[in-house]
Amino acid sequence: MDLHTFDPAQLRPDNGLLAKRLLPWKTLNAPFEGAWCVIQPGTSSTRHAHHEYEIFIAMSGEAVLESEGDRSAFVAGDVAYFPPGTDHQVINDGTADFEMYGIWWDPDMTRAFTSRHEGTLQEER
Repeated sequence: MDLHTFDPAQLRPDNGLLAKRLLPWKTLNAPFEGAWCVIQPGTSSTRHAHHEYEIFIAMSGEAVLESEGDRSAFVAGDVAYFPPGTDHQVINDGTADFEMYGIWWDPDMTRAFTSRHEGTLQEER
């Protein structure tokens, strides 16, 4: 087992919110990357779009998602998916922190994962 513990003091400003990148790390061979994100009360992430696929998993608190002109409530347990090129923003109009986990991937990450995975299988033989 390789356990990475979370320390809120490691959160840093990133894209208008506070974040701590959790993936990748050396022993975790994954075809995606991810980060723990905190949107403080009265703030929002920067509206943006990118070439990666992305999901957000709401962990605690309440926020609003804005994407392509639509607004939706976003609360603990919700999962949102954004295809490449889709603009999105998380808005916290509440009085408590909103916490979520973001995961993103693209074809290059998938190919790199496959190559690393195949290399690991050959080493085990």
